[in-house]
Amino acid sequence: QVQVVESGGRLVQPGGSLSLSCVFSGIIFERYAMGWFRQAPGAERELVASISAAGRTNYAEFVKDRFTITRDNNRYMVYLHMTNLSPEDTAMYYCNANGIDSWGKGTLVTVSS
Repeated sequence: QVQVVESGGRLVQPGGSLSLSCVFSGIIFERYAMGWFRQAPGAERELVASISAAGRTNYAEFVKDRFTITRDNNRYMVYLHMTNLSPEDTAMYYCNANGIDSWGKGTLVTVSS
């Protein structure tokens, strides 16, 4: 059974930085591409960033040059480092393994002064 646990979300001021983490269990981690998604209140879930099994990264246009996704295959973890945060980044953030319909509870990021 695949399990994923996200952490690191909190209240942060506009312009601030924050790093999120997620840890997986129940999969052969290094074989999968990974992604960070977010869902704002009243909106659909959207892809923020992804990283392939080989480490190639892709970013949504709205976070490009501000967010960085990385992975640690030894620890089964995926990270999202976020900078220059704005209130529009407020959302629940989720981690997902590509092709696996198993989601964690997410971690809440609130950007507000």
